[in-house]
Amino acid sequence: MQKDFDVWNRRKKELNDKTFNSYIHAREIWWCSIGINVGDEEDGKNTLFERPVLIIKKFNQRIVLAVPLTTKTKDNFYYFPFMYDGLKFAAILSQIRLISTSRLSRRIKTIDKGIFEQIRQAIIKKVI
Repeated sequence: MQKDFDVWNRRKKELNDKTFNSYIHAREIWWCSIGINVGDEEDGKNTLFERPVLIIKKFNQRIVLAVPLTTKTKDNFYYFPFMYDGLKFAAILSQIRLISTSRLSRRIKTIDKGIFEQIRQAIIKKVI
């Protein structure tokens, strides 16, 4: 599949000039402009190059640690499947990354503490 990096670069310039004014906390799921990335790195979808991410840790108002989420689960060591609100998701543990809050656009929901702790422990066990 051919990737259009030029369109993503224009969007990235817009994001760079954006000021993030919302409050953010661990356990929240946000739409995030992940972008078009190299090789097998997870890409965003739609015209804003977005995908949902779970906030793992907030470092400050501008930087967070996040893990991309998907509804297309795989039987893979680095996919952590979970059910939430009757929907099946997977946290893509191998794609965890530091992101600027300027990439975040809309809060989706906050997951419960039990599921979050399971995902956090899976990151520690499988990734770190």
